[in-house]
Amino acid sequence: MLPLDGSAIQRLMAERPQIAEPRSTYVYRPGTQTVPFFAGPRVLNRPHSITANVDVPDGGVEGALLSQGSAVGGWSFYLLDGRPCYAHNYLRRSIHRVTSTEPVTAGRHELRFEFEPTGEPDIAHGKGTPGRAQLYIDRRLVAQADLPVTIPVMIIPGGLSCGADRGSPVVPDYQAPFRFTGTLHTVTVDLSGELITDSESEMRVAMARQ
Repeated sequence: MLPLDGSAIQRLMAERPQIAEPRSTYVYRPGTQTVPFFAGPRVLNRPHSITANVDVPDGGVEGALLSQGSAVGGWSFYLLDGRPCYAHNYLRRSIHRVTSTEPVTAGRHELRFEFEPTGEPDIAHGKGTPGRAQLYIDRRLVAQADLPVTIPVMIIPGGLSCGADRGSPVVPDYQAPFRFTGTLHTVTVDLSGELITDSESEMRVAMARQ
């Protein structure tokens, strides 16, 4: 009998050499393919920001700027009724939102979302780090809210989409693909803090999906 290799999950979770050098900034543009979770920026359990450069037409605007995941869990940075919004779908158990107090006017704007952890994650019990979510229009704070819990390890299924939310929408606030109706130039994701990992918990999650 041939020897059996039971390390498939460990090999799946192990880091592999990458062609590109490690980086803390990712720039996306609309009209491109969906990016798989492991090929995109790892925003979970760390400080990060998402900055979109847009042109808003007369008459208002709506649509997803950047989203990751699906109806079973993920996050979305979008405009609804002309107002910037961010929503975090915690594994379909709860949805936590922050919404701008004012709409975006016509013209060129910088829209920004920031996440700052306010506590420690409890990955072993399925809870990512809590944090403070803030929205900015042209570097002016327009809304903030505390997210009591976030996704702990990975966002699967569903990838990262720029300028739309493809597949099953992350939140029920809109219908897919919810394409951005203004002009979206770029969306920049900045990872400014240390990534917190728990390899044993990640392995348990992967095994549970087999």
